[in-house]
Amino acid sequence: MDQAEAIHSVKNRLAQARSVAVLTGAGISADSGVPTFRGTDGLWRNFRAEDLATPEAFARDPRLVWEWYNWRREVIATKHPTPGHLALAEMETRHERFLLITQNVDGLHRAAGSRKLLELHGNIWMVRCTACGAVEENRDVPMVLLPSCRSCRGLLRPHIVWFGETLDEKRLDQCMGALASCEVLLIVGTSGAVYPAASFAPIAKAAGAFVAELNLDPTPQSQLVDVAIRGRAGQLIPQLL
Repeated sequence: MDQAEAIHSVKNRLAQARSVAVLTGAGISADSGVPTFRGTDGLWRNFRAEDLATPEAFARDPRLVWEWYNWRREVIATKHPTPGHLALAEMETRHERFLLITQNVDGLHRAAGSRKLLELHGNIWMVRCTACGAVEENRDVPMVLLPSCRSCRGLLRPHIVWFGETLDEKRLDQCMGALASCEVLLIVGTSGAVYPAASFAPIAKAAGAFVAELNLDPTPQSQLVDVAIRGRAGQLIPQLL
């Protein structure tokens, strides 16, 4: 099956589907110019994301962690949704049941207008009090280092799931419900190599869904899916409409 045929087959499946789920990863935001913030291209002042995005790092040096998040926010604040983000926001209006699950924390799906959205790892524009647990939006750029809660003056932290922390059970249950009931699952811009995302394709396939992968490079999921399409998310997703 060539590229045009693959896109046509996914487009036809989507046109007939009442229930659709989508998983997005860093690939869709890379088209906006957002760095991955992980790996060799994610180094900041000789620190890796894995060195900073942990409860232990925050307990040891909250100012350093907030400096990193302030830098990330300043970078992301200059970026805008791609045609891929906008196409997914349009896609949710076309299906009776739809859920967009994203591993990204940059908030670009919200900026594009997506509302049936589950941010699996949180949102960089949200903060949580380490004392009282209050969660609120904060779009300050630059960020005040060591910010405090307006209610109790406790120290705020990014409302993001860090390495070593567990995902919210309600979010996971919502994901699993969508995967078990969707007729089509799109996996966009993610290798799906890390759990729980690595289990999404097999779960949806086992429940009878048509699974399509849209990614720049082959992934460990490529052999499991029904259709694998190579290319940039920002270019491919609009073609599915």
